[in-house]
Amino acid sequence: MGARVQADDFLAGWVGGAASVIIGHPLDTVKTRLQAGHGYTNTLQCVLTIFKNEHVAGFFKGLSFPLASIAVYNSVALGVYGNAQRFICQYRYGDNGHRGPALSDVAAASAVVGLVTVGFGAPVDLVKIRLQMQTLSARPAKLNLVGAGAIHSLALNEQPLYRGPVHCISRILRNEGIVGLYRGVGAMYLRDVPGYCLYFVPYMLLCDWMTPVGSTAPNLFCVWLAGGVAGSISWGTATPMDVVKSRLQADGVSETRYKGIVHCIQQSYQKEGLNVFFKGAFVNAIRGFPMSAAMFLGYELALKALRGQ
Repeated sequence: MGARVQADDFLAGWVGGAASVIIGHPLDTVKTRLQAGHGYTNTLQCVLTIFKNEHVAGFFKGLSFPLASIAVYNSVALGVYGNAQRFICQYRYGDNGHRGPALSDVAAASAVVGLVTVGFGAPVDLVKIRLQMQTLSARPAKLNLVGAGAIHSLALNEQPLYRGPVHCISRILRNEGIVGLYRGVGAMYLRDVPGYCLYFVPYMLLCDWMTPVGSTAPNLFCVWLAGGVAGSISWGTATPMDVVKSRLQADGVSETRYKGIVHCIQQSYQKEGLNVFFKGAFVNAIRGFPMSAAMFLGYELALKALRGQ
């Protein structure tokens, strides 16, 4: 019998995705500001600046959109991964009793995830980054009114460029067209295809290594730990292309500085040196642990509940 698409992978993936977004969004905001913003010298200074100028709410800027959309994105990622792995194993081994995927099967399924999810994830990521980059610094504009022989100045608070996700999307479509929503998509492919391989492969290896002999599945602690370590590895190694992607996606708000991936790499290197491609690497690696640990744990728990295990 051929492998069939199973919806429970997608449903469990949504649960895991929602958990990872809530846990990781504050550090994701710090990472984005470090990579695409200006005036931040290091992680601690960035955290203190956001807290000083925008308070705790600044770390959760743009949360509503990723909570609604990135949860779906992760649902697609985990759903595609689970089903792609089954299809690959069915194609390679048939019904000959093969008990689990080989390392090459996991790598192939991971690459499929990267290819499929970017088409949906690029606009989601772009809107998230545009909203996160709104610092809302209070530099009020002044309106001079002349009357009765005197000049009166009224301070007008600056309005944010984007009032929310829907307004952000409509503004991008109006000013840049549908292509604007896919700004940085090439860099995202270069980040996510190898990135997912370095996500699922270490997860599988660690789960296999930590699962006691005689057990058919890893316990929840193994899932949590393996997911966290895999997330740190994947996000840490993806940082250079993540920097390029973030800069391309944040570009075009007030001015357009980059013509494409190569131009962004050249300009960033010339102005800031090699270290620019490792901005946010520490934050990426740190946030990768709790986000991925929460995602895999939520995914596995939801999958068990859906399958009545």
